[in-house]
Formats: sequence, C-alpha cells, structure tokens
Amino acid sequence: MNETINENVIDEVDVKALWENTLVDIELEISKANFSTWFKNTHVIKVEDDMVYLSVENAFVKDWLYKKYHKTILKILRNFVPSARGLEYVIKKDDKKEEGGEIKHNVNKELPLSDFYINKEDNLNPRYIFDTFVVGSFNELAHAASQAVVEKPGIVYNPLFVYGGSGHGKTHLIQSIGNQLKKRNPNTKVFYTTSEKFATDYISAVRSNKVNTLFKEKYRKYDVLILDDIQFLSNMDKTREELFHLFNSLYDDNKQIIFSSDKHPNFIPNLEDRLKSRFSAGMIIDIPSPDSESRMAIIKLKAQQNKLIISDEVVSYLATNIQGNIRELEGILNSIICQSQLKSKVLTLSDVKNLIKNNVKPKKSVSVKDVIKQVAEFYNLEEDIIYKKTRVKEVVKPRQLIMYILREDFNVSYPTIGQKLGGRDHTTVIHSCEKIKNDLKVDSMLIKEVEQIRAMLS
Repeated sequence: MNETINENVIDEVDVKALWENTLVDIELEISKANFSTWFKNTHVIKVEDDMVYLSVENAFVKDWLYKKYHKTILKILRNFVPSARGLEYVIKKDDKKEEGGEIKHNVNKELPLSDFYINKEDNLNPRYIFDTFVVGSFNELAHAASQAVVEKPGIVYNPLFVYGGSGHGKTHLIQSIGNQLKKRNPNTKVFYTTSEKFATDYISAVRSNKVNTLFKEKYRKYDVLILDDIQFLSNMDKTREELFHLFNSLYDDNKQIIFSSDKHPNFIPNLEDRLKSRFSAGMIIDIPSPDSESRMAIIKLKAQQNKLIISDEVVSYLATNIQGNIRELEGILNSIICQSQLKSKVLTLSDVKNLIKNNVKPKKSVSVKDVIKQVAEFYNLEEDIIYKKTRVKEVVKPRQLIMYILREDFNVSYPTIGQKLGGRDHTTVIHSCEKIKNDLKVDSMLIKEVEQIRAMLS
C-alpha cells in the first residue's frame, strides 16, 4: 500500500475507461450494498510501471479495500491490463487548493457514477432499461410480455414469472419494466428486491415482533412488486407463507407482481401447489440461452454503445466461440473495449483471440486426433508421419503447432500431449509450445497459419 500522493498526475492511458469497465465486473462479484459503500468515490489515477494507482477517500476505506477486496480488484484489473503486477491505494487530496487566487480543478475528476446509483426508494438500477435490452429470437416473447405489462400493469399477465439460467437477462428485463413504469408515471410505487433481502426483512420483523408494521405495511403499499430469484425461498417455509398472503393482498388490489427464477416454478423444490397455481394465473416465460445471431446482435449493440470499432470477423468469432451467458459475453466485450482504448487501436482477430483465449471453451466434438488431422491436411502431410520420431523440419513445425494448439486452446496436459503424439516426453512438449509462442511474436506468416488452423477447428 502506498502513501498519499498528488492525484493530479494522470497517466496517458485512459484510466477512466479502465476503472469504469473494472467497476462493471466488480459489481457482479459483490453485494450491491458493499459496492455502493466502498467503491462509490474511487477512481484510477494512473497506470505506471505496471502498477495501478487507485484513489480512495480516506485511510479507513484504504485499509478496508486492501483487507477485503484487494484480490478481487487486482484479478479483475488484470483482465483489462494483463501486465498489472500490483495495486496501490492512494488517499486523495483536496482538489480545491487555491493557487494564485484560483481554484485548481483536477483534470481527472471523480468518476461519474450516476449510472451505478441505485434509487433507495425503489432499488431500481437506472442502467436496466428497454433501450439497452437486446431483443432476439431467444427472448422476444419475454420482451413482448414485459411491454404488455407496462401498457396495462395489474391487468395483463399478472403475475409475470420470468425464468432462465444465470446471465440470460432476467434481472435486466424485469427492472426495465419498473423503470419504464416510473418514467411514465413518477408517482407509481415500484419496488424491486431479491428474495434473499425479502426473507431477511421478514426474519428481522419476526424477531422484533413487528411483522405488521415493519413488513406487511411496507410491502403492501406498492403498486408494482418485483421479486428476483424466487428459488431462494425453496427452504424457507414461513417466508413462503408470508409471500402467499402478500401475493393475495396485492393481486386482489390489481397490483402488478413480477417474479424471476432460475427454473420453472414447477421445478422449484418445496414450492406449494397454491403458489404454483397463482404463478400460473398470469404468464410464465422462459429466457433460454441466446442463439448465435442474438449473441452477434448483443456484441454489435454493446460495441456501438461504447463507440468501439469492431470487425465483422471478430463479432462472428465471439458469437461462435463464447457459448456462455450474456453477462459473460458482456464481460469479455468490456475487456476488448478497455484493451482497445488502452492501446489506442482497433484490435485484430488475433489480438482478440489472445486476449480471451482462457474464456473460449473447447468444443467437445474436437479430439486430439481431429487437431492432428486438420494440421496435417493444412500442411499437406500424411497423419502417420506426425507420430514418427523424425527431425525433418517440414514435420517438426506442424507437430509443434499441434502441441501448442492442444495446450493453449484445449488445455490438454503436457504428458497427455506427449503420449498422444508418439510417446514423447513432456519436456519435449513444453519446449515445443514455448518455441511456437516465441515465434508467434515475430513471425506474421505463422500468426496467419495458426489463425487459419483455428478457424478450421472452430
């Protein structure tokens, strides 16, 4: 940890973009309350000699971040600045020191975190709106139902139950309903909460013997109640009992109720039939994993929003090879955006592949034999010769490339690679992988060959 330094010294890299992208990923790692408390007034001052300097408000925040979140922050920062070897916390000085009768303003003013502020009255995140929600074939029905709820809250699709895997966009969609309703009528009483927080509120009210005043009066006053991750209540009988009565009260008054879950209500353990029947009274909609075309649309929209120039081949590569959820896709795109800004250049397909290689999961259909076959075909060789112990350079290079691809792209162990390629020692495999790595730094033709082979395997 570093001592207080003057934060007016700004590094040439776009530290604002770096920290904005880092904050996005940090917010996904910790609770909203902790994010708001400890990261609200932080920003990166500079990146110098592979060290990242982070400005904090005071010594208490400095110590807390170091003890509780240091590893998390550094890990995420390295996604955007792989060379970062350390993180220093700097207590910021007063920007308003008068020099020559004038107030000197900091050129890197504190990060504008308005996009991160959560309204305490409704718990809605202002970033979650329909305008930033990408609609594809995989989620168009859920989007249409949500729009219908906005048009006629409490009447059409009440309750609305949205389910799907983590990172499929459920929270974004259901909060967009709340934000849109508030936009149309600011007097609409909307409240979003997680089921975990809902359960905590109920337990606290029971312990203080104030269920009627602290709990029932609070939750029954809303016009729209949005309850996220309802599956959390599967083992909480008393809380589900209270949810049942709350549901009836809101429903009878034509108040809109919106739920989300990671699974269909029929598959939530211990969920009573009476709750299942009430959920079914409205609309139950699945948001599955996005298809390839939808992933391409998401990438293009996010790139456009961040003014990132990205080629069609990079978009296609990401959409094809990143099979994870939307949150993972956005995280990878944030890494690309930040790297592009830091390097002040448009990243090539090779740059992107190198940046996200650890995020690309190998296809289960690709075997060691498939890699050998493709490389042999590419160099017009017979497969059998790859296994022979020959030092002919026309064979050595393809064999080394096979070892490199198996290790880098498919994470096959060195001993296994050696065994599969004619019983070679693992040290030979290590040497081959390192040689290809070094050659790729200086040989542009080799780079193109590796890209073509990877494309054949994708």
